[in-house]
Amino acid sequence: MELRNLRDRIDTLDDQLLSILNERMELVKKVGELKRSSQSIIYRPEREKEILDRLEKRNTGLLTRQAIDAIFFEIFAVSRNLELPERISYLGPEGSFSHQAAESRFGGMSEYLVLPTIHSVFESVETSRAKFGVVPIENNQEGIVIETVDFLREKNLSIVAEVLLQVHFTFASQSDTLRNIRRIYSKDIAFRQCGKFIHEYLEAMDIELIPVESTSKAAKMAAEDPDAAAICSSISARLFGVPILFDNIEDSDQNRTRFLILAKDFVNIKSDDDKTTIIANLPNTNRPGVLYEFLKDFNDRGINLTKIESRPLRGEAAFRTWFLVEFLGHRDDIPVQEILQKYGTHLKWLGSYIRIS
Repeated sequence: MELRNLRDRIDTLDDQLLSILNERMELVKKVGELKRSSQSIIYRPEREKEILDRLEKRNTGLLTRQAIDAIFFEIFAVSRNLELPERISYLGPEGSFSHQAAESRFGGMSEYLVLPTIHSVFESVETSRAKFGVVPIENNQEGIVIETVDFLREKNLSIVAEVLLQVHFTFASQSDTLRNIRRIYSKDIAFRQCGKFIHEYLEAMDIELIPVESTSKAAKMAAEDPDAAAICSSISARLFGVPILFDNIEDSDQNRTRFLILAKDFVNIKSDDDKTTIIANLPNTNRPGVLYEFLKDFNDRGINLTKIESRPLRGEAAFRTWFLVEFLGHRDDIPVQEILQKYGTHLKWLGSYIRIS
């Protein structure tokens, strides 16, 4: 078949896609009107997962699950903006991995509020300046994000969903040869996670490694400095127009960061695969066996614990701790209800949401 004929067929299919998408948006608009009249929540992660799972089962073509997710998450985002436009805050700057995580769920059309600290993201949601907030919670190479964990205890926000983002670093520069590069800008964690590349490609050269507060800032500085390079995300390199010389330079191809989507007073409907996060302020933690007894309650009920992190209980002279606990299941499950009722005010439920990681 000639190229022209193939392109004509693609154009015909594109016209059909446009017509079908517009038909879908008309239905979405009606759903939005019903939700507004009943004051229902617009963002429903469990409904989106249900659609994606169904499409994966029906799929017989070349599209992978990852491709289906990417296409339909953007469709979902456009749909939500038709139903009710909402502002999303994230830990900046623009071009950060948090930005990338936010766009992966809320799309490119949403209204974003770029904020400088994790605290300011929490505060923007708490004060309703943003409907949702996106913050990092942990990296599988570096561990937990302490600020996020502490604010989960201090603030009264709910976890709506989790996002798992595969972290890739690029080496970007205005210079087309390594010999002319004198400085490399990046965040300290990025230097650590790209140590092999730096050792193998750059160690013999007289190049200064300059830590800055974000990989996005690094890309901006490299865009303004012809003798410099940045170790940054591909989104920030594109954002500031810095050519990418090398891609995927991280030491581990398993480098992933988990993000949380936060909101006020948000409760997810139970799905077939949920995770729950709670804060445990156990009494008498200095008494032998307190933590053991608490964990045994989960084991006795067949609840699989996936994470427990201890943090110091500040404001006291004694060395006491509280715990961030995550486990499989939903708040409405009977075994989970039994534990929540047993410990009462010593537990703070943060959210039950679809398990991604």
